[in-house]
Amino acid sequence: MKISIGNDHAGPEYKKAIVEMLQAKGHEVTNYGTDTPDSVDYADFGHPVAIDVENKKAAFGIVICGSGNGINMTVNKHQGIRAALCWTKEIAFLARSHNDANIISIPARFTSIAQAVEMVDTFLNTKFEGGRHAIRVNKIACQ
Repeated sequence: MKISIGNDHAGPEYKKAIVEMLQAKGHEVTNYGTDTPDSVDYADFGHPVAIDVENKKAAFGIVICGSGNGINMTVNKHQGIRAALCWTKEIAFLARSHNDANIISIPARFTSIAQAVEMVDTFLNTKFEGGRHAIRVNKIACQ
């Protein structure tokens, strides 16, 4: 599976651990994130991830910033993106199963690296339930 990932200065170590897990499972990862703790603007790393998911160059996206909010707001500006801010594996599960989220946003300053890896694994291995949830999801986009 192709997955795009982007992060600001709060997430290089999170990204490294997530990418290692993804590659060990055979996923192809496109990295748009910074690899240093030097201050950068999260939007510069979120937009490319959203574009990949929008254009079906990636099945899913992963974005990381300090609170998870700024980068989540950025990617959710794109049509067809349903990014979910997750801080537990249970929320990641519901984001996929009920909301058909296609990008997970991780708050690096409020989760551990181990939690982040577990959330991504849960997110990617959870199927959308459809049914009554599909009706709701179909009302999200502004068209």
